[in-house]
Amino acid sequence: QVQLVESGGGLVQAGGSLRLSCAASGRTFSNYGMAWFRQAPGKERELVGAISRSGSSTYYADSVKGRFTISRDNAKNTVDLQMNSLKPEDTAVYYCAGREIVRQLNDNRYDYWGQGTQVTISS
Repeated sequence: QVQLVESGGGLVQAGGSLRLSCAASGRTFSNYGMAWFRQAPGKERELVGAISRSGSSTYYADSVKGRFTISRDNAKNTVDLQMNSLKPEDTAVYYCAGREIVRQLNDNRYDYWGQGTQVTISS
């Protein structure tokens, strides 16, 4: 199994930026496809962005395309989410997720999850 720990959440004003980071431990990180999800109160969990094992391919939800960037460093066992031009509707708990099974990047089935980090955007 892989253990995932997120960091970097917080409170920022609309239009600002945040960078989330997820540190992985326990297994060979490069064997895992990785993703970031978010869940706002009263809403379903949403796949925000995903990245392939090598980092060569990425996927973004339409709601964040052009504003968010997912990246990974297999040498450091980390996956990051750079969030720019933040909006109040981006407020949610953000989760890092991983899987060993290779699926389409827009497939939201993941096996391993972090504990989540709160992101709050004030208007």
